[in-house]
Amino acid sequence: MSEAKKELTNVNVGDTLTGTVVKVDDKQVLVDIGYKTEGILPIGEISNLHIETAGDAVSEGETLTVKIKKIDEDDVILSKKAVDADAAWEALQEKYDKGEVFETEVKEIVNGGLVVDVGLRGFIPASLVETYYVEDFTDYKGKTLSVKIVDLVREQNRVILSHRAVEEEELVEKKKTLLQSLEAGQVIEGKVQRITDFGVFVDIGGVDGLVHISQLAHEHVDHASEIVKEGDQIKVEVLSVDQDNERISLSRKNVIPGPWSGIEERITSGDVVEGTVKRLVNFGAFVEIEPGVEGLVHISQIATRHIGTPQEILEVGQSVKVKVLDVDENDERISLSIRELEQEQETKEYKQYEKDEEQSGFQLGDFIGDKLNKYK
Repeated sequence: MSEAKKELTNVNVGDTLTGTVVKVDDKQVLVDIGYKTEGILPIGEISNLHIETAGDAVSEGETLTVKIKKIDEDDVILSKKAVDADAAWEALQEKYDKGEVFETEVKEIVNGGLVVDVGLRGFIPASLVETYYVEDFTDYKGKTLSVKIVDLVREQNRVILSHRAVEEEELVEKKKTLLQSLEAGQVIEGKVQRITDFGVFVDIGGVDGLVHISQLAHEHVDHASEIVKEGDQIKVEVLSVDQDNERISLSRKNVIPGPWSGIEERITSGDVVEGTVKRLVNFGAFVEIEPGVEGLVHISQIATRHIGTPQEILEVGQSVKVKVLDVDENDERISLSIRELEQEQETKEYKQYEKDEEQSGFQLGDFIGDKLNKYK
């Protein structure tokens, strides 16, 4: 039996001891463990993660805690990763039992997910990385992520972690806080997330609120895509908050100028404008002269002659010229007249007739005068 073997007779496989690194090769490390024979730490026993060379993980002069894995003749085979794994499993079990959130660094990108360092090799499946789909994980290498353990089986060396679970928990808490802070009447900014047939979902800080299609604009909207597109930043007013069902109703219409805003600067009494007949009622016709702006042509202002109903002269959808009689922005009222335009036209035509008659009369008088002179 060799001297080294004699000195190691009282040391058993599985013992844990401390040593100093005395030499670092590419594929192994020699460790002074206080015995005549230096212990051999193969590259595969250095770390639970993949390393290319031993120098990537340890350096000369470094103190290591190792476990004796095998004693073979004069060779003492050591393992650092076994010691690390024992400590890591205990720490991980505690974190798992408590549901603790902790940070870890991404070491490798592999098929199906990310490999992280949690004292041993941990795995985050692709589906548990983010709350959204990630096509390329290249940028995640070296990144630190907050995670929690979702599956831990020591016998199978299985450590499954999730960053997505942490994000989802934060979103739930953020949503709860935001819902409690919102009040009807608040004006906030959000980002258009989704467009549907019935409206638009807007992200207002981690929570989606609905702008119903009727609240997108002052004028009629057939489809929300006419007004906004996904990704747009828009201002909205909070209409209501349902804490129990986590529903938020929003309005874009309430934070943009209405069609009547500044109407007195654009349209004044005496203007002649063109419009479209929108509605016929017993007392007159409503004519749209700007998008969302309707004025009333009272039945007495529809024609120069007496009529029983507006339908005798007008029909919905008809284009008409009207004269503005009065504009009231505060009460959102405009009085219009078709009759005055007709009267003005009749007066103009009559004056032209008189003018033509006068010209014709002078010429006739001159002609007759010349004839009469012959008889004098």
